[in-house]
Amino acid sequence: MGCFSCFKASSADEISDENTNIKGRSRSRDSLNSKKEKDLTGACHIAAQTFTFKELAAATKNFRAECLIGEGGFGRVYKGRLEGANQTVAIKQLDRNGVQGNREFLVEVLMLSLLHHPNLVSLIGYCADGDQRLLVYEYMPLGSLEDHLHDLPPDREPLGWNLRMKIAAGAARGLEYLHDKANPPVIFRDLKSSNILLDSEYEPKLSDFGLAKLGPVGDKTHVSTRVMGTYGYCAPEYAMTGQLTLKSDVYSFGVVLLELITGRKAIDNSRANGEHNLVAWARPLFKDRRKFPYMADPLLQGQYPMRGLYQALAVAAMCLQEQASTRPLIGDVVTALTYLASQTYDPSIHVQNTRFGPPTPGREKKDRERRFADEQQGSPRTLRRGGSRSYRQDSPDTHLREGRTRLSNAAADDLGSGRKSRVDSWDKNDGAQRQSPGSGGRTPRRFHRATSSLHD
Repeated sequence: MGCFSCFKASSADEISDENTNIKGRSRSRDSLNSKKEKDLTGACHIAAQTFTFKELAAATKNFRAECLIGEGGFGRVYKGRLEGANQTVAIKQLDRNGVQGNREFLVEVLMLSLLHHPNLVSLIGYCADGDQRLLVYEYMPLGSLEDHLHDLPPDREPLGWNLRMKIAAGAARGLEYLHDKANPPVIFRDLKSSNILLDSEYEPKLSDFGLAKLGPVGDKTHVSTRVMGTYGYCAPEYAMTGQLTLKSDVYSFGVVLLELITGRKAIDNSRANGEHNLVAWARPLFKDRRKFPYMADPLLQGQYPMRGLYQALAVAAMCLQEQASTRPLIGDVVTALTYLASQTYDPSIHVQNTRFGPPTPGREKKDRERRFADEQQGSPRTLRRGGSRSYRQDSPDTHLREGRTRLSNAAADDLGSGRKSRVDSWDKNDGAQRQSPGSGGRTPRRFHRATSSLHD
């Protein structure tokens, strides 16, 4: 049970604490990094296929503009076809003019050759002919998450609620693998919607590992590095101090989750003053759950479960805590989002939500009456203990017995003020706390004040 213990746990993906054991530390940073890389794989063996520049030029029709499918900070991405393997691939050509591009190439080849997970993009091979640096990936036909959230063309349908939760859960699982199962842990450092790619089944995969860093080991709580990443996604403590932790990635994930829920860009200068920055716009709204429906993406057209919206916003709010130590571990986020993704929403059997603006008194009254009627029927059944709330959710098959805690208004208030959430224990005998390397401080696995009911 973690800080989102109200959500159904997934025992199949329990994290082994053995994966966090690191063998020794060296005296210099270079030798430490070398040891880290060996621990990561057991042996520094690069299994990716090597290509010649001529082969990749042929695959992309000599890098024609019609094959260009994207541009990043360090190069361009082309769609190509490897005739020998009869395989469609994505080929990233790095900028030849910068040292940073060279560094990105080395980091990405290393990381993606050693790390394998269904929610990480697969590296097929690379090319290092002369001054040419190219990376060959599996082709992701649906493009990036950003393509499906912002500036949609007329012929593209917006993502529905179920797909949004599926994508959020999958991206979180990819990040969980990097943080909790890679040895040593890996800090992604540039998590954003454009770096989450979608396959033909809308399964998300993290991509672009050029800025990834090996996380702190032993008694270290952070790694110090030059601030890099994307404005609007960087955790505040990293932007101010250059101290990078696993919780820095959790903050970035919170921004992506908020994008999925609201349909807004992380930074959008076309919006009114006060709404340019997504997180700054959301903070005051987190404090008043009556305004949560106002935060839902208008493109959803009310087709979402109200309870699911509240819970998803609760997870985002915790990820976006200003203090790194109060943010949840990514494993807890995975538990919460896996539960939300499992609660399939069917618009045909649910009442459509019609609140697309600030709530009005008339609507609030109707909502209160509807909630009261629901409570009388036992769904949800509200329990009270010392002023905090939890609920048990009825379902056709089983009763959710583990739904003891929810993100509370106090947690939302703490989000706005930067205060640390209070931690209470439901079980007197269960005071165990779990610390992940580089978490920036202890994070309790049970956040009962931080997970009380977000709905009446």
